[in-house]
Amino acid sequence: MKSSSLYEKAARAIDEANSKDSNLESADGRLQPKELLYAHRMCEWLEKMEPGASESLKLAARSQHIERWAIPREEYPMDRNGYIKWRNALKKFHADRVEDILLNVGYDETTISRVRDLVMKKGIKSDPDVQLLEDVICLVFLKYYFEDFSQKHDEEKILRILQKTWRKMSQKGREMAMKLEMPPSAKKLVEKALA
Repeated sequence: MKSSSLYEKAARAIDEANSKDSNLESADGRLQPKELLYAHRMCEWLEKMEPGASESLKLAARSQHIERWAIPREEYPMDRNGYIKWRNALKKFHADRVEDILLNVGYDETTISRVRDLVMKKGIKSDPDVQLLEDVICLVFLKYYFEDFSQKHDEEKILRILQKTWRKMSQKGREMAMKLEMPPSAKKLVEKALA
């Protein structure tokens, strides 16, 4: 699908918001704002999974972590309930931020509502677009963030997270995950989790 001029304006606005992230990550030989890099990785993997993705889905992928640093994990209790509350607060925050941007560039209410639902992952087991977005999220995690994550946590927790990630994915997502290039230590953990 060819992107509309509204999409181009919205994508620039989302990138501009994410470029203010003071958390930097090294990629392609240079430091980049973490959430800007994440947004671009999401778009790249959505294109790999579904080149004909709808404009709403492309917007949801790009804004999945918009300004995520605004709500630090440390503001919530460091237990499972605190984590769930933090994630729910983030979903609403991301949906609100992208809604503001889409309104500002001139999108209609139907598109805005659809993007909100995708960002909030409403209907994950019944809506193919939400499932596709979840697959992309999981693939981006496995490809770019899993190795670092695995070095910060004990094996039991890592295996639990991998098994939960696997349950979230569609068959197509799982097939793509098995083809990912990973360091041997990370690949071994994935194989152990799925055994």
